[in-house]
Amino acid sequence: MPKLKTNRSVKKRIRITKYGKAKHFKAGKGHLLTGKRSKRKRQLGKPGYVSKGELKMIHTILPYGA
Repeated sequence: MPKLKTNRSVKKRIRITKYGKAKHFKAGKGHLLTGKRSKRKRQLGKPGYVSKGELKMIHTILPYGA
């Protein structure tokens, strides 16, 4: 059986944790930060997690983890 290809764009954006969850960074922290409140900027700095419904698709796209 041939090797499976990894989706490179997803590999750059998502990391698989030790327990199999998919962790990603949140959008909106790149620029125009003066108009956003401190709480919002702080929350955007924390990682987000992929929902359970989409997790199976992520594991298909990243067959060997990230």
